[in-house]
Amino acid sequence: MSAASVIAVVGAGQAGVQIADSLRQEGHEGALVLIGEEPHAPYQRPPLSKKWLIEAGTPGSLALRGPEALARRQIELKLDTRVVAIDRAAGELRLADGARLRYDRLALSTGSRPRRLSVPGASLEGVLYLRALSDSSAIAAALRRCAAEGKALIVIGGGFIGLEVAAGARKLGAAVTVIEALPRLMSRVTAPIVSETFEQLHRRHGVDIVFDAAVVELRGTAGHVTSVCTDDGREFPAGCVVVGIGVVPDDELALAAGVACERGIIVDACSRTSVTNVVAAGDCTARRLPDGRLLRLESVHNAVEQGKSAAAALMGRERPFCVTPWFWSDQYDVKLQMAGLSQGYDQVLVRGDLHKPAFSAFYFRAGRLIAVDSLSRIPDHMLAKRLLDHDLSPTPEQVADPSFELQSLLKQTA
Repeated sequence: MSAASVIAVVGAGQAGVQIADSLRQEGHEGALVLIGEEPHAPYQRPPLSKKWLIEAGTPGSLALRGPEALARRQIELKLDTRVVAIDRAAGELRLADGARLRYDRLALSTGSRPRRLSVPGASLEGVLYLRALSDSSAIAAALRRCAAEGKALIVIGGGFIGLEVAAGARKLGAAVTVIEALPRLMSRVTAPIVSETFEQLHRRHGVDIVFDAAVVELRGTAGHVTSVCTDDGREFPAGCVVVGIGVVPDDELALAAGVACERGIIVDACSRTSVTNVVAAGDCTARRLPDGRLLRLESVHNAVEQGKSAAAALMGRERPFCVTPWFWSDQYDVKLQMAGLSQGYDQVLVRGDLHKPAFSAFYFRAGRLIAVDSLSRIPDHMLAKRLLDHDLSPTPEQVADPSFELQSLLKQTA
């Protein structure tokens, strides 16, 4: 395939921008089209539930790459453009306005969308989800109304998004109740000690937290939500509701085109799909591991690294994604940084001060370190990434001994 062929990138988020940037770095000289559904130039999403939510900045402050920067790299940016179908036989994308766009090679970075609440009243006005910039603007306005009118925000879901929005709402002065169906916060991704610490943090800031409660109905007046009902018979008054119960991959476009999908667009370590000359990266993907399992990662880091792999694959090169995944969440003045994947751990050991809180939880499986959660311990997080990248593991005894210098293990890499 000629380096001068046309490459189309569907999705102008973090992964899409990275693919386009990396393609130019990899030497692609032909036409390169980056297609985004939103009217805004590519922007960062993580601040939407954090600082930007309460500061209500301008869209430009979130910019990943402005149109001018993309133009300098000869990347054609098509905004407010929706791809409705992929015609693989013709090598064309069908757009919502009826136009067709030819391509020789294709990258899919279509992202994900919020999982919808399916109970009576879920479509009432004032029931909000957070994914895009417009969603964050709507939530920010709703939080300010709640604070001004003395009404409560009800957050459904005690994961990262819900808790970050709850923290922002408290900073704006709104009353907040978090309703979680499981017995603790962030239970799918953290150990109980981390969950309990964040529960105490939110309660200290005045958040009411309800566990083991499933939402069964939303009630409203004149089309606007006014309360949330749970399966234990309680009813919580609401000025607005933010739903944060996870996301689902946007893989319908790929599936309809015959690209293999299962919990997302299936890709290998180099971001290649089941179809020749089609790659995928970011939240829309599920990576097939050597043991056959599928791994879904939803993070900026994953989008960036998969984007680099995808660009290399389109240029006929191998660049497998093999570095340690990491994530972060800001809630009030506590920064949670996570390195590695803790699923399947059988032991957790803690270093640091549980009361500040400023500590790290080290996750082990069969005596090997698999992940570290650090709360306001940035050096621990940086060390954890290096240890995991080099497949180095302290022993549980070394972690349990506060006098042992974990940094000394890195001498093996020198």
